[in-house]
Amino acid sequence: MRNATRYSCLASLLLALSITGCSTLEYYIQAVAGHLDIISHRKPIAMLIEQPETPKNLKQKLSRVLQIRKFATQELGLPDNGSYTGYTDVDRPYVVWNVVATPELSMIPKTWCFPIAGCVSYRGYFSHEKAKLFAHTLRQRGYDVAITGVRAYSTLGWFKDPILNTVIHYSDPELASLIFHELSHQMIYISDDSIFNESFATVVEQEGTRRWLENTGHPDAIIPYQTKKRRQQTFISLIMNYRDLLSEIFGANQPDDWKRAQKQILFGHFKKEYKKLKHQWNGDSTYDAWMSRNLNNAHFASTGTYYHYVPVFQTLLADHQYDLSAFYEAVRVLGHKPKTERDKLLEYPAKYDAS
Repeated sequence: MRNATRYSCLASLLLALSITGCSTLEYYIQAVAGHLDIISHRKPIAMLIEQPETPKNLKQKLSRVLQIRKFATQELGLPDNGSYTGYTDVDRPYVVWNVVATPELSMIPKTWCFPIAGCVSYRGYFSHEKAKLFAHTLRQRGYDVAITGVRAYSTLGWFKDPILNTVIHYSDPELASLIFHELSHQMIYISDDSIFNESFATVVEQEGTRRWLENTGHPDAIIPYQTKKRRQQTFISLIMNYRDLLSEIFGANQPDDWKRAQKQILFGHFKKEYKKLKHQWNGDSTYDAWMSRNLNNAHFASTGTYYHYVPVFQTLLADHQYDLSAFYEAVRVLGHKPKTERDKLLEYPAKYDAS
């Protein structure tokens, strides 16, 4: 009955949106249809584990998902609902493709506003082809555009989100990180503030995974996980530093042609610095795919969405002696403040240390 009510709400939403124009309605139709397709093919994990035809490796992974989810609710205080108790195979490598766009000479991403989620700095498509078509229209309008494949997403608790084939092959720490991150969105989500939401969820993900590894007796996995996170932090620091440099150039009182030339020079310096990092990491190629793209402003802006306030939330967690309940309450208090006041409170330490 509860799902039937939600499906009815989605249908009503589509009718209400029909007055906003054909393109908007078409976008919502693909979004609703894509999600309902995932929900309709969801199978209970407990049932799959019991079925003899389920591959052994999949059974092991699904069992681990239930263990991680139990830890999330009992030890991290994350929502205890039906999310990640089901499994769906979407028969593709990504579940959604996000399109991010910025003006050619700006680091401020274009935003789109939706019911429930509010305004966000991306537009998601369940079809890669539709994402590419939309990206093409934005490029024709002069935007820098990035298309990013997404392996998981959250409905913020409106539906029982399943675990997907797109992530089931992850290592155990990566799987735990993903589940902790997405459940964090279900607990605290502030409309019209993607940076706040993603940064908060990233900190819960990192702290939760550290605790999970310690609790489950995987000391051999803690050091590799921490090494990976340190390298990730360093790579993100490099991106954020160059994002700031690009913002300075775009804000300079100089002709646009000068700004375009400086932009390309900075991209060249960025690639050289990455090569140095890779050498320090003994050839670790984790970020080679990211670097292989024809980089533009949108790639830098989308990374900022996930990590801009991470240092602030890490400091806030430490200030509360790593008591997650107290940390969550402090984040809720911040989230209830007007955005301008919230941004001022969050901004003071929001600079990455690349060391």
